[in-house]
Amino acid sequence: MTTPKTPADDAVSLTGISKTYGSFTAVQPLDLAVPAGSFFALLGASGCGKTTTLRMIAGLEDPSSGSVRLGGRDVTALPPYKRPVNTVFQNYALFPHLDVYENVAFGLRRRGIKSVKKQVGDMLDLVQLGALARRKPHQLSGGQQQRVAVARALINQPQVLLLDEPLGALDLKLRRQMQLELKRIQTEVGITFIHVTHDQEEAMTMADTVAVMNAGRVEQMGAPADLYENPASTFVANFLGTSNLIETEVTGVSGGELQLTAAGQKLTLPAARCRVDVTTGGRVLAGVRPEKITLAHSDDEHEIAESRNRVRGRIVDSSFIGVSTQYVIDSPVCPELEVFVPNVERDGRLVPGAPVVLHWNPEHTFGLDAAQDIDAGTDTDEGEAAA
Repeated sequence: MTTPKTPADDAVSLTGISKTYGSFTAVQPLDLAVPAGSFFALLGASGCGKTTTLRMIAGLEDPSSGSVRLGGRDVTALPPYKRPVNTVFQNYALFPHLDVYENVAFGLRRRGIKSVKKQVGDMLDLVQLGALARRKPHQLSGGQQQRVAVARALINQPQVLLLDEPLGALDLKLRRQMQLELKRIQTEVGITFIHVTHDQEEAMTMADTVAVMNAGRVEQMGAPADLYENPASTFVANFLGTSNLIETEVTGVSGGELQLTAAGQKLTLPAARCRVDVTTGGRVLAGVRPEKITLAHSDDEHEIAESRNRVRGRIVDSSFIGVSTQYVIDSPVCPELEVFVPNVERDGRLVPGAPVVLHWNPEHTFGLDAAQDIDAGTDTDEGEAAA
């Protein structure tokens, strides 16, 4: 028999929390529970409400409604300095006149702790900066400054560490290194991390659980792989990576499968992977990720197994992107289907203008409500890192 979960089991529990500014609603009333010891990500485009939500947890914004509980304790009315949280911002906010050691020791000294040597030393070892203890912030790289900021925040042993776009100022290669570094640190210290980001790869690389936000609401929440493989909406399907969404009609339902047709081409969709209840004559958006598709020249169509979903088309564009080649296919079922083909054994016939067949395992198809906006999540501004 399992013990029922209580609010105290969660590091953070938000109940009916919302935020409005005059007539504008930044965060719709939402309930959110962040398990203790987890790495949790709030993911969304600029203006979706993720940073506002983080600031309400920190006490930097007062909620318009609802409550904030930390470790089961209601802290909604408490000021920031009385909450057991620390925040790391994108600009790090290090003290330029203090060296690394004193930046990290600052929180302890502020609390009147005299003997700080061991705690600071242990924390610098954790972030692998012991050899740079006497350098000033301007003598460090962006990634090193970021680790100093994390060490300074962690040394006070908060219940929750809040990270507001902490990697946004780093270049791509360093950002990827720091994603792994932050995950390592979180695993070692076991403190709950809540990370706000607009970068899908960042959230999926680091987090145990991701909450995808859109227009002040949580669209879907779950493990990164589950969100990617089983999106619940067109927004999630398009915002988390790339999805091909094909408008189809249901022509039959049997044996746990939906039979679909699009522009005269037949497709199969497992009923368990369809997010909407449909019957024959209903409409479904059939989705498939670009990397799940195999691309074959039409001359080789006879070699494709009958059990595979297949769509015919013509290559209109191709882009070499290192590990794979990205193809854009014009097809009667969709004007711009995307396919990612690993650069292992390249077929020289797959060039713009070539007739092709796209085929994939029906199990890799997912179904969404055709009443949704098919382009939702494709026009978000990923270049900004605001709320």
